[in-house]
Amino acid sequence: LYIDLHLMSCLYFSSYSAMQVPFCPMVGSEVYSSEVKKTEVLMENFRRAIGLRIKENKEVYEGEVTELSPEESESSTGGYGKNISHVVIGLKTVKGTKQLKLDPTIYDALIKEKVAVGDVIYIEANSGAVKRVGRCDAFATEYDLEAEEYVPIPKGEVHKKKEIVQDVTLHDLDAANAQPQGGQDILSLMGQMMKPRKTEITEKLRQEINKVVNRYIDEGIAELVPGVLFIDEVHMLDIECFSYLNRALESSLSPIVILATNRGICTVRGTDMTSPHGIPVDLLDRLVIVRTQIYGPIEMIQILAIRAQVEEIEIDEDSLAFLGEVGQQTSLRHAIQLLSPASVVAKANGREKICKADLEEVCGLYLDAKSSARLLQDQQGSYIT
Repeated sequence: LYIDLHLMSCLYFSSYSAMQVPFCPMVGSEVYSSEVKKTEVLMENFRRAIGLRIKENKEVYEGEVTELSPEESESSTGGYGKNISHVVIGLKTVKGTKQLKLDPTIYDALIKEKVAVGDVIYIEANSGAVKRVGRCDAFATEYDLEAEEYVPIPKGEVHKKKEIVQDVTLHDLDAANAQPQGGQDILSLMGQMMKPRKTEITEKLRQEINKVVNRYIDEGIAELVPGVLFIDEVHMLDIECFSYLNRALESSLSPIVILATNRGICTVRGTDMTSPHGIPVDLLDRLVIVRTQIYGPIEMIQILAIRAQVEEIEIDEDSLAFLGEVGQQTSLRHAIQLLSPASVVAKANGREKICKADLEEVCGLYLDAKSSARLLQDQQGSYIT
């Protein structure tokens, strides 16, 4: 495992204990696509691993809906149709009630949120945005089986100032600005109905979003939450991707990057040079390498016992010790794979618990990678080459 410590000094996990720290896992082979460039896939995952916690103090009307009455008027264009002139809504809190007269456009937002009498909602005074929080817990015994989320009736006054906190990633902001919704023309409607095709987000758009994010951070409106980008099988990346990684890590908006690989000295993809773990030496110099050691017999037995418990397989201690020896001779992965067939053999012999004889029978049926390679080498004349 390799950990890049860029931004590590400014990341205090104690201060982010109550926040949603983004974690974005990916595999090195994911970057190869016929639709999107390799560097675009890397940058997209980079932005997914950077969170933004936005805090805003807004004036809101919050409470349980006690009345929802749309008032109709005659259509201004003539005919038999009627228009919604305004909406009368009643909100109730612990301290009191209030009746509001709302614009017809807010009624559309109420319909979209599926607001009904008995729901707890809040309406932003400035933008008119409506958010349904849930069903009031006074109606919790209304049904025997419920799929609703019940919330207590709000405290305080109906009209109040409230701190609204939103956790988003930079990729969410990129996607929202790259494909803005709306438009009533025929092309916009057709674009919404058609299956969306994966498209790239331009570097210019990302730079503009970064400017806005930095301004929000400077003003104290938002707080940056650097997450973790985990890249497995990093040896699958080529020299172009590694060069892009070097540049991306220099950015002020960068997550902690963890690289994982099981390769030794091998060729860096896209070049003729060899390097430890298939990673260019200039990038290796920037990494902190986590040393890993081979599992000992006791550790293997503990891991096998946990795995058997997870798979709900019963096995005695002698069998676990024998399986630990098999893992030492072959590999831990092979020993774990033998648990399921051994369980089947034990049940076929009328036992619920795996014994040593079951494991010995299974070991004779299945070969590990080393034994298979040795067998192929010894009998290579019997196979088609």
